[in-house]
Amino acid sequence: MSTYPKILVTSAAGKTGLPVAVKLLEKGVPVRAFVRRNDHRAETLKRAGADVFVSNQYDISALREAMQGVQRAYQCAPTAPNGLHFNAAFTVAAAEAKLEHVVTLGQWLSSANHPSLFTREVYLSDALARLRPAMTVTSVDPGWFADNYLLMIDFAAHLGLFTMPLGLGDEKKNAPPSNEDIAQVVVGALLDPKTHAGKRYRPTGPELLSPNEIAEAMGRALGRKVKYLDISEKMMTKALRAIPPNNYSEAAVSQLAIYAKEYRRGAFALNAPTQDVSSVGGREPEAFEDIVRRHVAAHPNLKQSFGRRLSALAGFLKILGTPALDLARVERKRDYVEIKQPRFCQESKEWTQTHTPQPRILKNLESA
Repeated sequence: MSTYPKILVTSAAGKTGLPVAVKLLEKGVPVRAFVRRNDHRAETLKRAGADVFVSNQYDISALREAMQGVQRAYQCAPTAPNGLHFNAAFTVAAAEAKLEHVVTLGQWLSSANHPSLFTREVYLSDALARLRPAMTVTSVDPGWFADNYLLMIDFAAHLGLFTMPLGLGDEKKNAPPSNEDIAQVVVGALLDPKTHAGKRYRPTGPELLSPNEIAEAMGRALGRKVKYLDISEKMMTKALRAIPPNNYSEAAVSQLAIYAKEYRRGAFALNAPTQDVSSVGGREPEAFEDIVRRHVAAHPNLKQSFGRRLSALAGFLKILGTPALDLARVERKRDYVEIKQPRFCQESKEWTQTHTPQPRILKNLESA
């Protein structure tokens, strides 16, 4: 019998939820995996030993049922315009169930006055989760995932191009974490609440990389030369609407465009890399090239051929012919909450005070 209490994993079929659930099960921890549908991912979880719970995460009645017999949980809101609704429902259900500890997936950018509605909602969700003193909370706040670059891996594989609106190619602007390394930190915090209660962690990859270095790592993993091409945000919105599986909502695309601005402004480079994957997750973070190699090995369609090159070229032409998304129109259409003075991270005094080293720490480092 396990010495660990049952842990609820929400978004258990997602990019971090699935590896969190699997890693917990490998350690003999009883897991209730909350998924939206019975598909191959749910079957994977069942085979691994999870108690799979299929329902709607936004339904507070379903959350109440899922939390029966649970003492800890991973709170992972879907990337959606109603993420705050899920987090509010989760917090109410968690209070009623008297959960002892929750690990939340937040954002490195999280701030009260950010231009992104999604990011402001993450800030509010984190504050809600911490209102109940009897429940301890650990926040895991990654920045730009390594997985984001893989959206363009087909073009890299078949056309030799890595295209994203990331600014100058030689500026080191991100230390990308893998989904698995983020999950490793979540698992570490779930298994040891006493050590990690009240803490905030930012998992990163092992080194800061420039867009050119991202492209070069892709090239080595793919066995071909790959060149970085800086594109406009407008072109990015066209690509996200045109490239299969086309599952990014207009709302999500509008927020990704704001995050690309933060990328170019250097917000993801600040204080990176961290040691959180090794200190909390118990392993060294994956190098980006290793992440790409693992992805390539799992996707045979990335092997080069004349037919796939033609298909990639057709996809590129489709992007050129796809209308760009009017980001301002999306916000008006969806009646997004507006604030008086939106500020990017490094323009916010509150954010910089909590996300940059204090002078005393810097002084200690200089004298070390």
